[in-house]
Amino acid sequence: MIEGKGSLEKRGKNRWRLRINIGYKADGRPIRRYRTVTAKNKTEANRYLAQFITEIESGEYIAPEKMHFSAFVEEWKNKYAAKELAPTTYYSYVKTIERRMLPVFGDMKLSDIKPFHIVDYMNELQKPGQHTQKEGATLSASVLQFNHRILKNIFSRAVDWEIIKTNPVANVSKPKATKSRADAYDNQEIELLFEALKNEPEQWKVMMTLVFSTGLRRGEVLGLEWDKVDLQEGTLEVVQTVQYVAGQGSLIRPPKTGRTRKMSLPADVVHMLKEYKHQKSKDKLQAGELWADHNHFFVFSSWDGKPMHATSVGQWWSRFTKRHGLKHIRFHDLRHTSATFLINRGVHPKVIADRLGHADIMTTMNIYGHVLQQADKQTAKEFDGVFKKQSSNIKKESTAKN
Repeated sequence: MIEGKGSLEKRGKNRWRLRINIGYKADGRPIRRYRTVTAKNKTEANRYLAQFITEIESGEYIAPEKMHFSAFVEEWKNKYAAKELAPTTYYSYVKTIERRMLPVFGDMKLSDIKPFHIVDYMNELQKPGQHTQKEGATLSASVLQFNHRILKNIFSRAVDWEIIKTNPVANVSKPKATKSRADAYDNQEIELLFEALKNEPEQWKVMMTLVFSTGLRRGEVLGLEWDKVDLQEGTLEVVQTVQYVAGQGSLIRPPKTGRTRKMSLPADVVHMLKEYKHQKSKDKLQAGELWADHNHFFVFSSWDGKPMHATSVGQWWSRFTKRHGLKHIRFHDLRHTSATFLINRGVHPKVIADRLGHADIMTTMNIYGHVLQQADKQTAKEFDGVFKKQSSNIKKESTAKN
């Protein structure tokens, strides 16, 4: 039986140390158990204290020095990841942990995992053919960085909660990223795209046109609702995104950067949307009681009003490009195509950054730096005519003097 109800100690901003006496040693010194938690206030900290007491009394508590990686991952999931990470991020983290990390670290004590274990793990991931379906292939730099990021996050929480003293990942260098240029269609390929779209179902035709003219992310275009499209003013607002999470279905979330944005639409796109909305309204009326949620009216949805699955969009795009013999780029690359199109027409990068929803203009500059350089070279050529004319005038003046 626990002696008393335990106590709290404030350790910094939103950090509390829980202390519980579980008995006494033969020499009379108390036997204590500690845990550090993050809580907004004392009331929340007391709830954690009550949970801590319950764990100890039920025998579920594991002393930090004895905690295995697999046991801590469960603590990390419940106390941090499920609350702090976006659903799709949480799902991808857990999937990677279960597939790659638990088989290696699961039975190891947290305190026994050292930097060289992390180095061995990262080196193992880089061996050709062992971690990919394609024979002889290696994992990409982004996948290696993703694994490094997950491990660092897990062990950072273990340090914060005073389970271990140091993070074994902290001094292991993150794998270097190989920067790849964003792929995009050029002007001729854009013409071929829209020629191919002419005979496609209206929903796909409108979606592709909208993505090209706005640069919306896939989740943003699937999360767009008619009440955020002003067909009189010719604008739309991006206020949410739809993400599909296994076991939870489609979830409505804030945009990627957490900021909403508003943008103008081309007149032809507005006209197309007006006709498309008329048809969608008829579809909703026809569905009647079968319409899934009358609180939402998505611009792009299944027949019963549910948001479209992101996978179905990707699958359609892949089949469409193959069927029409178009150069295959990712659906996301239509967003890059939109940005590249605007850059080549001299639109200011700040305007492009705002339309794309980038957190700042530097993000745009970093992603499209090579396109901007090409546009800059073309801009420099605009001065050639001026200088040639000036040089010609100088020669004429020199000849006349002679």
